[in-house]
Amino acid sequence: MNDEQLLRYSRHIMLPEVDIEGQERLLEAKVLIVGLGGLGSPVAMYLAASGVGELWLADHDEVDLSNLQRQIAHTTERIGEPKVMSAAAALRALNPETRIEPLVEKLSGEALTARVREVDLVVDATDNFSVRYAINQACVATRTPLVSGAAIRLEGQVAVFDSREPTSPCYRCLYSVSEDEQLSCAASGVLAPLVGVIGSMQALEAVKLLAGIGRSLAGRLLLFDASTSQWREMKLPRDPECPVCGP
Repeated sequence: MNDEQLLRYSRHIMLPEVDIEGQERLLEAKVLIVGLGGLGSPVAMYLAASGVGELWLADHDEVDLSNLQRQIAHTTERIGEPKVMSAAAALRALNPETRIEPLVEKLSGEALTARVREVDLVVDATDNFSVRYAINQACVATRTPLVSGAAIRLEGQVAVFDSREPTSPCYRCLYSVSEDEQLSCAASGVLAPLVGVIGSMQALEAVKLLAGIGRSLAGRLLLFDASTSQWREMKLPRDPECPVCGP
């Protein structure tokens, strides 16, 4: 690391758990973030600020006025722009050292698997069950850690699925049957700071995994009730009959 990096990341380096070695792991890491909305915005900003070397941003949507209540990577001036381009501008202003790869596309099939295979970690910040299933399948196939988050109304959840660990479940173990695809922020609403809480937790789990510190959420599910500001933790075992990660 050069002198400027030592100063920029000094508060990380001061932590014995991180130190220079952990920060260098972050600087060398490559992460794919799928979805640059309410969850993806704080995830991307904290990962860029933390010094993650390369961020791939995937989203096919454009910035809309209704997004600005919660999607903090975007601004009024960038309404109508692709979300990945808007987010890329925010991230480059925050940390010009982080390499940004904007992907204005809806990743699926072999294209999704190929992208996942090239990164160290994937963050699922989408709000669509079919997309989440596809991301999970690609991560299991490539043994790539997946940090998942969801937020709706006044409730949120965070989980880590790490297929490198033989006992870790996958997203399909948690949701074996598709939920209602209409359960979205657009249809049901969401409290603005809630997505910031969940997105920040996703960023925290990603940094821990990349830097090799602490204990990840693999095998556990965190549930957050914003109406009471209370967290609940549930054990999440692997489903031996799972069609994705099972035998």
